[in-house]
Amino acid sequence: MPAQQRPPRPVDARIRKGRLPRSFKELTPSNHFNPRSFFREMVWGTLFEPQKGSTKIPAFPRLHSPELALTWIGHASFLVQFSHLNAIIDPNFANWLFFLKRLKRPGLRLRDLPPIDLVLLTHAHFDHFHKPSLRRLPSPRIAVMPWGCGSLARRLGFERVVELQWWETFGHDDWKVTLVPAQHWGARTLRDSHRGWGGFIIECQGRCVYHAGDSAYFDGFAEIGRRCHPELALLPIGAYYPDTFRHVHMGPDDAVRAFRDLGSRWLIPMHFGSFKLSFEAMEEPERWLRELAEAQRLSPHLRVMEEGVPERF
Repeated sequence: MPAQQRPPRPVDARIRKGRLPRSFKELTPSNHFNPRSFFREMVWGTLFEPQKGSTKIPAFPRLHSPELALTWIGHASFLVQFSHLNAIIDPNFANWLFFLKRLKRPGLRLRDLPPIDLVLLTHAHFDHFHKPSLRRLPSPRIAVMPWGCGSLARRLGFERVVELQWWETFGHDDWKVTLVPAQHWGARTLRDSHRGWGGFIIECQGRCVYHAGDSAYFDGFAEIGRRCHPELALLPIGAYYPDTFRHVHMGPDDAVRAFRDLGSRWLIPMHFGSFKLSFEAMEEPERWLRELAEAQRLSPHLRVMEEGVPERF
């Protein structure tokens, strides 16, 4: 995609270069945060909650082409393994994101990861592009990310950094990755509106995995399904309440619609249970998704993963 065709940044148009925001609400794309409610629910309300979950020493399977294994680390972080390729997506092992406490431990420790061949970063937000985690990855070789994010990857230990536009592809030997559209935004700080965002399609040995990154529901899922035919769909289901959050995030009902649009075989939920980023109860996204899957006869296609436990597909 040529630079002049980059998608617009869906952040409140009142934020303009040279002017400080008038309120905390202007820092968000959907104008929904009340500072008092945010502090009460997301900061103070979780400060004394004990961390749940446990870290595990993962038993990574020995794979033969065309097998793949998927390990959910937590939040939007996944390890995707093929017989000769280890790819990690949006790795985040933090216990704190500034003043936001992690309420469920990562499923595994950084030191227990295998050597990482490929790092995929969907956008520059701190919960997805977590520099302290990236610095500690074991032997990361190639990092692929949307346009405008490469400057953030300096001095993080990568041998090569690749920036893509939507529908651009980068690959080597028998694998390739494609950056696909999402309904979100990519700024890391107030004035860096030049950074992109998206999801990733990973194709290797005849298999196809889709990680949606952060996204609201939009008609782009149908196009991704038509063009890429992903077998596994890793879809976000959390941070959707109140409804204004759905300008940039999906709830379980949106994820089910997206899954049908994609035509995938497996629905694998993510972006829930680790950090409290909105006002629904922490347990509600998974409960509601299971209820919807049962009502719509999708339960055989739903794989709710346990953090830190590799699963073979």
